[in-house]
Amino acid sequence: MSLLGNIIWFIFGGLFSALGWYIVGLLWCVTIIGIPVGMQCFKFGSLTLFPFGKEIQYGGGAGKFILNILWLIFGGFELAVAHVTFGLVLCCTIIGIPFGLQHFKLAKLALLPFGAEIVNKA
Repeated sequence: MSLLGNIIWFIFGGLFSALGWYIVGLLWCVTIIGIPVGMQCFKFGSLTLFPFGKEIQYGGGAGKFILNILWLIFGGFELAVAHVTFGLVLCCTIIGIPFGLQHFKLAKLALLPFGAEIVNKA
């Protein structure tokens, strides 16, 4: 199921969404201060490209907590709202439910990207 879901996701918007994240990540990495944010954008891009069959594990720490707060203030909240909106729209149909659930996964990552690790499901 994850292979088929990834192929459909890739064809119908996953590629363009991931390319957007990679471009934004490159722009953030131009400055030394923006490198941590750029690395999170690359993390989003890799997950957005093929989200099926991947899980997110969350870790913590004081530094990551502060970076997550700054992330929320400077764009993370809006990104999470967009993913939740797309997820709700997709969940209106039975066929769209798996894709909506992937948007909910991306929304959670958009809220707390620092300290999160993307791992393959076993």
